[in-house]
Amino acid sequence: MTRKQYLQAAIDLALENTREGKAQPFGAVIVKDGQVIATGVNEIFSTNDPTAHAEIQAIRKACEKIGSYLLKDCELYASSQPCPLCMEAISWAEIKKVYYAASFEEAAEAGFNPRADYESVAERIDMEGAQKEPLSLWTKLKR
Repeated sequence: MTRKQYLQAAIDLALENTREGKAQPFGAVIVKDGQVIATGVNEIFSTNDPTAHAEIQAIRKACEKIGSYLLKDCELYASSQPCPLCMEAISWAEIKKVYYAASFEEAAEAGFNPRADYESVAERIDMEGAQKEPLSLWTKLKR
């Protein structure tokens, strides 16, 4: 299959999920060595899970299938530009390349605003060094 065919598969998943009234119009396909290893659709309504984005669902399935949280040799095809949540998960999974169809601007035309305003809801509290303890322990244990 070509990149456009994989991307069309992601779009088709989004269309099917939307037609069935299951959730928002997003689909994702993960490919490894030319084979689709996982797909995902937006499932936030059916699961009551705000993190159940199409890309996240596909990543979860792919990781389970290959038995690792790393998807280094994989590509992800998304019906729309991945939001910050999904891009962070893509980064943690070390997916080598992401291809998407609809841009943020096109998604905004349908009422979606994927840009997060972290400053309005997040505030750091000074813990006088205690915040470093779990990180220090991790550093010692991983050696």
